[in-house]
Amino acid sequence: MAFSDSLGNPTSANSPQVVSHLEKALDCFLHFRGSMPTEIQNALELDTKNPLAWSFKAYLGVLGTEPLDAAAARAAFLQAKPQSKLPREQGHLAAAEALLDGDFLQAGRLLEEVSIVNPRDLLALAVGHQIDFFTGNSRMLRDRPAQALGAWSESDANYPNLLGMLAFGLEEMNQHDRAFEVGFEAVERNPQDVWALHAVGHTFEETGRFSDGMKYYDARAGNWTNGNYFIIHNWWHYALFALEAGDTTRVLEIFDAVLFNADNGGLALQLLDASALLWRLRLEGHREEIRFSKLAEKWMHRIEPAFYAFNDMHAVMALVGAGWLSEAEQLIQSRRAWLESKPSSSINNAVMTREIGLPVCQAILEFERGHFAKVVALLYPIRRRIHEFGGSHAQRDVVLKTLIEAALRGKSYQLAQAMLSERIAVRPKSPYNWLKFSDALEGIGAQTKAVLARAEAARVRN
Repeated sequence: MAFSDSLGNPTSANSPQVVSHLEKALDCFLHFRGSMPTEIQNALELDTKNPLAWSFKAYLGVLGTEPLDAAAARAAFLQAKPQSKLPREQGHLAAAEALLDGDFLQAGRLLEEVSIVNPRDLLALAVGHQIDFFTGNSRMLRDRPAQALGAWSESDANYPNLLGMLAFGLEEMNQHDRAFEVGFEAVERNPQDVWALHAVGHTFEETGRFSDGMKYYDARAGNWTNGNYFIIHNWWHYALFALEAGDTTRVLEIFDAVLFNADNGGLALQLLDASALLWRLRLEGHREEIRFSKLAEKWMHRIEPAFYAFNDMHAVMALVGAGWLSEAEQLIQSRRAWLESKPSSSINNAVMTREIGLPVCQAILEFERGHFAKVVALLYPIRRRIHEFGGSHAQRDVVLKTLIEAALRGKSYQLAQAMLSERIAVRPKSPYNWLKFSDALEGIGAQTKAVLARAEAARVRN
């Protein structure tokens, strides 16, 4: 006898208890709570060959971006050899296997096929959404949940989670007004949806409304500052707001209290937030070698094997910030050697590394060496392609800020002026944009305009 889940999706589970454990695991996945592995294991103890449980376990093994976890998940999956006669479950098994093989794009496509036939398959939607994030696929971040929305009702318990996914996708497609509207509704319907709250935070970030962003997070602190493992990332967003406000003291308080301390800082997804924040400070003249050194020590345990180019960038930031230039160079050379061993690979990270990751990592190293023209030569040609190695607009902006700072320090003032003019047209309320624009104007001798730009920076900051 087979049992459907609470959303009406067919399963081959051998008991309602198995379905219940999987739904609890999915609820944890949606709200970033830590008992997912336990619930999946509970399901497997009752149904040792359950295809959805094995697929879910494989998804978690890869999406943590920890190479050793991914390898262990792959070995366990291949040993178990789960099978199913249900098309929905066959789709999940195929997607899980593709993901374990490093083909993120194929996994995303297979999960889209599952979702089209089963638009209320929340596991397919949620995992597909995360894959779209890790591959920088902004359009699918929006379209995947949007395609399914018509099959859902406002009375469905997980309807707000679907809205949260949609809000994030809308924001990544630069549809900020609609993103805010949808995200705000999602949070109002489910205050514990930290992904939806994070989506709203992104809209504040992308529109330069840093003060409003801090107020929004402050008003809902009780819903996101405990009980989930997305706390660090949401605090990272809060720190970005503080950085725009010019409150470096507050930024470092957040870093030390939350982003990197004795209670965390061991996982790649935590380390990259810490690295990105310190590198932004470094671009503004705050070197922070001691903090960088502690980060670099953690990264050294996660450099090999090659797994995700986006993580490599953040590892190089930490190594360079700590002054460990030879170690940064070794990481870069290791990735080049890895690519040479995979001339025709379906592993998406190979393409990410070759076309985006390596130029970015090399540019960070050259920045520290003071070779600013090289930084510009490496980053300017790919500046509109950096989404291809994953992350969000907010996360990838550190690359563009490195490019702008290199142009300013290398006295390519006209190029800096053009890039900053472009940013101001999109985000006129950002103090950073106006301050750097002022620096570029001073460089080309437009002193009066530079003064006006600096005054505008003070106005929008206040």
